[in-house]
Amino acid sequence: MSKSPTKYTLKVFLYEISPQIWRRFTISGSATFAELHDTLQIAMGWEDKQPHEFRHGKGKNLTNVIASVAEDVVVEGKFTDEKKLTIDKFLSHKKVPTRILYRYDFLEDWVHELVFEKKQELEEGATVASELLEGERACPPEDCGGTWGYMSALEGDVDWMDDNFNPELFDPTAVVLS
Repeated sequence: MSKSPTKYTLKVFLYEISPQIWRRFTISGSATFAELHDTLQIAMGWEDKQPHEFRHGKGKNLTNVIASVAEDVVVEGKFTDEKKLTIDKFLSHKKVPTRILYRYDFLEDWVHELVFEKKQELEEGATVASELLEGERACPPEDCGGTWGYMSALEGDVDWMDDNFNPELFDPTAVVLS
């Protein structure tokens, strides 16, 4: 007997940005963390120019890393190849909601918190497509100086922001995840 497919609802938000930039989307439990990375890039509006990693562990000790073997990642804890680990496997012994960190661009250090909010068992044979459900505010542009540079530009202290960039503008219906 084959296992019923699962779908997870996730919320992701950027640390140290106010007002908060966030997205909520669904993804298949059979998706790998490499596929989750691709989905996050599209949902947030990043351009996938920089290295990334997922971090998890107990309490504040997030030393376990899930990343691409091609990335230059310094690992203190356990390393897992993101192309080999599925969301279902990762969450098999965890309760939902579960939180992990997603770091993008190690130089600018964009830290995202991912919350696996809900798990849904689907009917056998059902297909699961990722879907952006909601979100708020535009993602910061690539190479804008990290949280400090972005917040400084919003406050008018740094003059890099393009006149066409509207930090409040985000249309979830315009984002196609799969």
